[in-house]
Amino acid sequence: MTKKTITMLITLLLCASVLAGCTSDDEIELDGEDGGYEYASNVDNHRMLMGDVCDIKDLSGAYDWDEVSDIYGDGKYAEKSDGSFRTLEGFASASGKNHAYDAYYGVDGSWDSFVSAAIDGTGAFAGESDTVRDQAVEKGIQNGVMTAYAIHELNAAIIKAEAGNWGPDDAQHAWDEGWAFYHGPDDSDHDYDGCGPFATAAKRGGNFGTGDATNVATLAAMNAGLTALENEDMQGVIDARDAVLKQIVIVYSQASVRYASKMTVDLDEANGDYDKHQAEGHAFFRVIEAYVADYTDACYNNQTHGMAYIGAGEAAHCDGFSWVESPSSGEMVCYNMGAGHIVYAAATTEEICNGFASVFPGSGMPGYYADYGAAQIVDIFDLSNDGDTTADYEAHVRMYLQPAWDAFGITADDIGTLQ
Repeated sequence: MTKKTITMLITLLLCASVLAGCTSDDEIELDGEDGGYEYASNVDNHRMLMGDVCDIKDLSGAYDWDEVSDIYGDGKYAEKSDGSFRTLEGFASASGKNHAYDAYYGVDGSWDSFVSAAIDGTGAFAGESDTVRDQAVEKGIQNGVMTAYAIHELNAAIIKAEAGNWGPDDAQHAWDEGWAFYHGPDDSDHDYDGCGPFATAAKRGGNFGTGDATNVATLAAMNAGLTALENEDMQGVIDARDAVLKQIVIVYSQASVRYASKMTVDLDEANGDYDKHQAEGHAFFRVIEAYVADYTDACYNNQTHGMAYIGAGEAAHCDGFSWVESPSSGEMVCYNMGAGHIVYAAATTEEICNGFASVFPGSGMPGYYADYGAAQIVDIFDLSNDGDTTADYEAHVRMYLQPAWDAFGITADDIGTLQ
């Protein structure tokens, strides 16, 4: 062997060594916890789905719809033991999942219907700009699909526990998956922890002066739920699930309010981003619509032509308003015991108070409107709505969501003040 040949072989070996080192360094090393939650089981594959979300956010921002579609449908990072990939589309399009979205929208795979239409520029997104489609894809996947994943898994954990399967291979594993989908891996070299709902919550906390309050509360609830599963404490698990859902409602209420406010400002500016912000609000509100809509029922008053919000009501409640003396103030008020003990402050006379009915005699006009507040918010964020320069969309969204906040025990301090 010549000296030249030996030198070439050494060079090749050194190159191979360097390449091998680079490959090893590029491998994602996951430990047993993310963001303060210590997993009871191995959910590495589930955590890595956040890599798909991060790549899609980048590609969507570049309007590379073909690549977005490929990763959404085929997967990239969450490789299973059999060589196949867990995909965002696979979950979003699946039927029978343990969340409220499909039943509410009356469509199996309702989040896939939303995201796929935005990727393809069809349905509600036909003729919309790349900017609008980008916001719907990014927000729809990062927040809608991943939140649906998380909620499904928390409910799956409860179902498994109810069947007596409490362990780390069953209920605890499902609970772990919920955090994996909500938070994602916090591997600093790959920064996948910035692409899930947890990251959105941090941003909205900054926008409303509430800081990390929702994420701190969500983490505490997740840890409490896992402890409850380990102790076979069913009520503790249910309480933890409900606490997480409450924080989700806070986060996406903040998001809905914020982008409604931006829309109002946009209408006053010659070069505002009205369509972009409307698309963001559209996607963000969809994350909580299925969970808050039932608490936004209302009754119509044919004297004031206004609405009384009755929370999770029913048609009969619109017949239940009475002109009575308030035991606390001694003043006459329009009071409804059946609809959550509400007082219709706009009724200053008995005649006005009598202006409610489930169905108005003679005309047959309905006086009860299920999900009224939610429907009004949907209309505000409807991409075909070009806006009303006289409207205060932030105030409207807050008003429509207030009955839902009351139902979830969400206070003004929880929502905060838009900065």
